[in-house]
Amino acid sequence: MPELVFFSGTMDCGKSTLALQIEHNRSARGLKGLIFTRDDRAGEGKLSSRLGLVTDAVEAGAGLDLYAYVVAQLSRGDKVDYVIVDEAQFLAAEQIDQLARVVDDLDLDVFAFGITTDFRTRLFPGSQRLIELADRIEALQVEAMCWCGERATHNARTVGGEMVVEGAQVVIGDVDRPAEEVGYEVLCRRHHRRRMTSASAHAAALSPDVLPVSAG
Repeated sequence: MPELVFFSGTMDCGKSTLALQIEHNRSARGLKGLIFTRDDRAGEGKLSSRLGLVTDAVEAGAGLDLYAYVVAQLSRGDKVDYVIVDEAQFLAAEQIDQLARVVDDLDLDVFAFGITTDFRTRLFPGSQRLIELADRIEALQVEAMCWCGERATHNARTVGGEMVVEGAQVVIGDVDRPAEEVGYEVLCRRHHRRRMTSASAHAAALSPDVLPVSAG
């Protein structure tokens, strides 16, 4: 039976790489997929991995009806055997409903990839709807790591290396941006709660207030 599958995880855990791997494996068997993405780091209409892999995709803008788009492709004779959606957290809730309809009415597998919560630990609307509707939810097994070495479970937004907790839910950035720009870092819950990024932890370690003082 076709399924709506949600592959979830923090940033930097290999979601886009897995999406590209699924596309490769299925296309190698002669199947044809339709790929959607939204606000990818490589630019509009791209699905990219931090490993350097990239492929073309359909940009799923706010007004795009995903179900109608798939139907239009099929109606003009294009082959569509499955659908891949990357950065699914950025989709509107109604677009997730459209993906569920692709599964139920068109009998196509839909593989959606996204992070679950934002930098404030709040659910993205797209991710929330996927959790509500998905036939199956798969947590990515490649564990991202916090700077302390523990498993990273939360996404932090940074400016100048400092964690921020205010601002728009969606601001495009990445984990390898220069410190002065808006960027993101994955943290364990403890250090997310303490707002302690790798940069702030390094600064604290260099502070004379926390270094042992020699009597000599």
